[in-house]
Amino acid sequence: MYIAWRIALAADDRLSILIFGAGAIGGYLGGSLALQGHRVVFLERPYNALILRERGLHLHLGENRHHVYPVEVVASIEEALQASTFNVQQPSLDLALFALKSYDTAAAIDSLKPFTAQLPPFLCLQNGVENEAALGAVLGAGQVIAGTVTTAVAKDGPGQIRLERLRGVGLVAGHPISDRIAGAMNAAGLNARLYADAAAMKWSKLLTNLLTNASCAILDLSPADVMAHPGLFAIEMRQLREALAVMRALGLEVVDLPGTPVRALALGTRLPAALARPLMAQAVGRGRGGKMPSLHIDLYGGKGRSEVDWLNGAVVRAGQQLGLNTPVNQFLNEILLGLVASREKQNPFPRDLAAFIKAIGK
Repeated sequence: MYIAWRIALAADDRLSILIFGAGAIGGYLGGSLALQGHRVVFLERPYNALILRERGLHLHLGENRHHVYPVEVVASIEEALQASTFNVQQPSLDLALFALKSYDTAAAIDSLKPFTAQLPPFLCLQNGVENEAALGAVLGAGQVIAGTVTTAVAKDGPGQIRLERLRGVGLVAGHPISDRIAGAMNAAGLNARLYADAAAMKWSKLLTNLLTNASCAILDLSPADVMAHPGLFAIEMRQLREALAVMRALGLEVVDLPGTPVRALALGTRLPAALARPLMAQAVGRGRGGKMPSLHIDLYGGKGRSEVDWLNGAVVRAGQQLGLNTPVNQFLNEILLGLVASREKQNPFPRDLAAFIKAIGK
């Protein structure tokens, strides 16, 4: 069933939001907020922008299908700022949603530098734990709001967004606009939750991103296959224990995220393998379904880029600063980065589980 509607909001309740990209997360959040009457502007590449302008945004949210049309799309930061500043019909931007892949952060930041004085606060919803600092170095720390998305969303094509599993959105409390953002998101059915500690929230999400991600890409195996193998399961637990040791050294608590019991995941690393493995395998199956993890998709999709250095690599860098060894995360990061850099390079571990386990060592 297709539904095309927007709620009329009072001027004081209406947010004007710039969204970097109409990908899975950007399209889902932006489309959901647009349906509630907020002004949403997508910053997109020319090909996708053309399709969005012509066809609008189609949201498949459970049993309901929504069509957002027309869609406001711009090709540059300058164009977005000019439309908001000089057109009396368009209010100034209140917020930017930043949900790009972490490997796109540096290029995006370069595009922001000429306009920092005019930009609104940024809600950073990226994976990893280092992007907020990178954005803050250019925009100012007070202009960046840490956030995370645990809802599973798929992009079936330009402007075609499908909700797979509703969990929610986390964002740090304390910023002048945090409560307003959370209220707007909850009114749109996005299940937003505020967190007091930004670093604890981001590192807790990192734990979920690590599990059955890099190893699946390197071995070309599904998460279920990895969790079913005792030796591979042990390696997964070791990489999580390394990340948890870093969190403890940083003084960070593991926190549950919307729809995601991260504390139970952390507890599982301390249980006997015979008890932990079936429980955690079941949780991974519920979380990922039959979908391959992101690092596998990036590697075998031929993108030539990977977020592994913002996931496993971030654990390694933090460990080095704290004087902690993180050999499993370092191994996974180095091997996968090598494969991404040269797809012609022979994979030393294609489904060779024994060699993989032996190479990591004890």
